[in-house]
Amino acid sequence: NGTRAEGTAGGFSAEDILKEIFGSGKASRGDPFQGDQFGRASGFGTGAQGQQTAQRGADAEATLFVSLEDLARDEKVRLDLPTGKTVSVSVPKGVEDGQVIRLKGQGYGSGGGGDAGDALITVQIRKHALFERDGTNLRINLPVTLYEAVLGAKVKVPTLSGQVALTLPKGTSSGQVFRIKERGLFRKDKTRGDIFARVEIVLPKDGSSDLDTMMKVWRDQRPYKVRGTDFE
Repeated sequence: NGTRAEGTAGGFSAEDILKEIFGSGKASRGDPFQGDQFGRASGFGTGAQGQQTAQRGADAEATLFVSLEDLARDEKVRLDLPTGKTVSVSVPKGVEDGQVIRLKGQGYGSGGGGDAGDALITVQIRKHALFERDGTNLRINLPVTLYEAVLGAKVKVPTLSGQVALTLPKGTSSGQVFRIKERGLFRKDKTRGDIFARVEIVLPKDGSSDLDTMMKVWRDQRPYKVRGTDFE
């Protein structure tokens, strides 16, 4: 009837025969690796172009304990990571307690040729024996004697980098706060906070008959009020 059956054999076309030999064509041809159900070889991922990419290593977590002196010195702090590495950590200016620092590529290796993970460092600021943090400012109680408060005096005040001399004026009351500029912690802009020293008048622990006598004279001959009507 003139109909051409070019490329057929026994009712099968050449295309059918090739499908039988090579499969339907849905699987990757010429792939020497046996992939999973997504066509990926074990230990590898698949990129946008179907290329295999090695998996990235896991992140390592650690805690960095720092003192106020560490923050005031503005120096790197050494830390042993769970990976076995020892790193020098640069603590950011104005760091907050609990802040996380990321060190790129300092985590666990991939084991498959991929990039190493990162190290996630949580900063913990240790409590100080003398200072209380108030942001980048520091607060300290300053014990003084009764005669230093009454007569005035120069007293030494500790800071994170040595002592400074603070002048107390005559008649300083307990609870007064004096500011020592730029001796606190670093801010993000590299300036420094202040120290606020709160005066605390301390009486002698062993007692003194002379002090008792003097105070009785003051009470009887030089009384004065320190509390308002709300306390009466």
